[in-house]
Amino acid sequence: MRRFRSVLLPCSVLLLTSALMGQASNAQSIRVDADAQTTAFPHFWEKTFGSGRAILSLRESYRKDIETVKDATNFESVRFHGILMDEVGLYDPDRVIKNPGLSAEKVSDASPYNFQYINQIYDGLLHRGVKPYVELSFMPRKMAADPNALHPFFYHPVVSPPKDYALWDAMIHAFAAHLVARYGIDEVSTWKFEVWNEPNLDFWGGAPKQSTYWTLYDHTARAIKSVSPRLQVGGPATAQAAWVPDFLAHVYANHVPVDFVSTHVYANDTAPNVLGTNEDVPRDQMVYRAVKKVHDEIASSPLPHLPLIFSEYGASYANEPNVSDSPYMGPWLANTIRQCDGLVDNMAYWAFSDVFEEQGVARSSFYGGFGLIAPNNIPKASLNAFRALHHLGDRRIAVNSDSVLATKLRDGGLAIALWNYAQPGGTGATYTRQSALPGEVRTFVLRVEHMGTTQAVTAYRVDSTHGNSLALFDAMGRPDDLTQEQIARLQKAGAMAPPEHMTVKNGRITTVVPPYGLVVLVIQKQ
Repeated sequence: MRRFRSVLLPCSVLLLTSALMGQASNAQSIRVDADAQTTAFPHFWEKTFGSGRAILSLRESYRKDIETVKDATNFESVRFHGILMDEVGLYDPDRVIKNPGLSAEKVSDASPYNFQYINQIYDGLLHRGVKPYVELSFMPRKMAADPNALHPFFYHPVVSPPKDYALWDAMIHAFAAHLVARYGIDEVSTWKFEVWNEPNLDFWGGAPKQSTYWTLYDHTARAIKSVSPRLQVGGPATAQAAWVPDFLAHVYANHVPVDFVSTHVYANDTAPNVLGTNEDVPRDQMVYRAVKKVHDEIASSPLPHLPLIFSEYGASYANEPNVSDSPYMGPWLANTIRQCDGLVDNMAYWAFSDVFEEQGVARSSFYGGFGLIAPNNIPKASLNAFRALHHLGDRRIAVNSDSVLATKLRDGGLAIALWNYAQPGGTGATYTRQSALPGEVRTFVLRVEHMGTTQAVTAYRVDSTHGNSLALFDAMGRPDDLTQEQIARLQKAGAMAPPEHMTVKNGRITTVVPPYGLVVLVIQKQ
C-alpha cells in the first residue's frame, strides 16, 4: 500500500474521569425489538488480516502476535507480500551450479525450486489455525526482465515482469502443485490465490501498467487452474478501488479464470483517486464509498455474482499515531462495519501486528504502525475494539441510528454495539485536556422490547481509559527504548478492560460513551 513515515510529535494522555458524567451530553433513545426480523450478519471484518511480508512469519514475535489476534477474533486467514521473493528461497535456476558434487542422475533431476521456507511459513500458520491468503508476489530476481526494478520499501522487492512467461508459468504451477501435494486439495481449495499487489501503483513495473498486468494475471490464473480447477484465483488487487470494471471486462472477453474480485482502500485516500470526483469525503465515509462503488461495478458487470474481497483496508495508509494507535479506531471500525454490511464478502484489515518493516525497523513502540499490536506484544486499543466487536451475533436487527449495531445471538440474547465517533484531531495520539476532546460525551438510552422485564447485561468497553496502552506510553514520556518493566506495564494497560455488569430494568438500559468510545452490550436471554 502507499505507506510512508510521518514525523512523530510528542503526545499526551487523555484523562477521562467521572467528571465526564457531569458534562453536557447528547442523549439518544434507541429502540431494539428482539422479535424483529433479522438479516444475516457474517463477521466479514474479521475473516482475514494483513501482515508484514512472508519471511517475518518465521519470527517468534510474529507468531506470538498471530496467536493473540487469533484468540481475540478467531480469524481465518492472513495475507502478506513476498512469498515468491528471493529471501524465501523458492526460485534459483543456478542450484545445480552451486552444488557441483551432485551425481549425474541428481543433476538431471535437480529442480530450480526450494520449498523449505515456504513449508515452514505455511506449516506455522496452519498449526495456529490460520490459512494462507496467498498473494503471489514479488518477482524472483533471476526471473525478472529488469532485476534492478526495485520498490523503495526497506526490503526492496523486485517489481519487474518476468523475462520469460514460460519460466513464470512453470514456477506458479510447481508452487501450487507442491501446496496441493503437501496439504491436500481439500485444504488448499479453501485458500485464495491473489495475483500480485497494487499493480496500478509502483508495485508493478510493467508498461503500460494495465495491459501488462492483464498478461501477468492471465498466465498466473491459467497456471493455477492447471493444477486443479478447484483452486481459487482472483485480482486485480489494486489500490484505491481501481480497475475493477476493466478487469472484469477483460477476463470475461478472454475467458480467463476468476473466482473473486479483490481491491484495496484506506480511509484517507482521496475522492479524485478513488471515486473520480472532487468531493471532500470524510474519513468515516471513504471505505464505505469505495466498497459500495466496487460492489455496484461487479453487479453491473458480465460476472455479477463474483465475491468481493477488500484485501487491504484501514483508517490510514500513513503512520498517524492519533489514528492507528489510539482509541479512535473503535468507533471508526464499528461504523465502517455498519456501513459495509451486505456489500462485501471479506475485508482484510491491514495489519494484525507491528512486526512489520516496510519503512524499516520500528524506532518506537507507538509510531502509528498499522498493526493491532505494537512491538513487544503490546496490545493497542484497536485490538480491543476487535475483541469487543467479536461478541456481536450473526443476525442483524435494524435500528434507526448511525451509531448502533444491534445483533441477535444464537441463544436468543442480544449483542449491541454503541459508539461515539469523532474525527481525529491534534498532531499526537490523544489529548492533554478534557476540553480538547473532539466531541461530547453521548448518552444512549436503549429500549429493549420482547426480552422480558429484567435481564443481565455484560458491557465491554474500549475508550481512552479502557484498554488503551497508548495513554500509559504517553505518561511515560514516549520513550524510544522500553525496559522490561515498562513493557510489562504497557502489556497490562493494553489488556481488554474487565467487563462491567449491569441490568436491564423495565426494558431500559442507559450507558454513557465518551468521544472515541466503543461499548458492546451483551444482553442475556432469561
